[in-house]
Amino acid sequence: MRFLIRVLASAAALAVATALVSGIELTTASVTSKVLTLIAVALIFGVINAILKPIIKVVGCAFYLLTLGLIALVVNALLLWLTSWLAGKLTLPWHITGFWPAFWGAIIVSVVSWLLSILIRDRDKDRSPAEAQ
Repeated sequence: MRFLIRVLASAAALAVATALVSGIELTTASVTSKVLTLIAVALIFGVINAILKPIIKVVGCAFYLLTLGLIALVVNALLLWLTSWLAGKLTLPWHITGFWPAFWGAIIVSVVSWLLSILIRDRDKDRSPAEAQ
């Protein structure tokens, strides 16, 4: 259940980024296909982040230290751009046109995901341990 909630939160964050950043395009007409596309892209983005981000952090540890963590913005943008490329290979109608839309989109996705995770955690804290199971 927790995994599904995280995927839906990521899909919502991607929807916000798609709505706010002009270089991020979702080119499908029906609401159902938009939702399903965003969920599929959220799954791809989650897999890419789970596999590549820890490797990049270990390999690029010196860059994270030298830039005081600001390189993470570039890494997140590149991972989001990679997600767009992979979505294109899977013929999903979601595309990022360049680095800067990916950069701003990654910032928006990070902030919205963070805000949604706070809301999700607060609801979990309100429940007793017996209800959480």
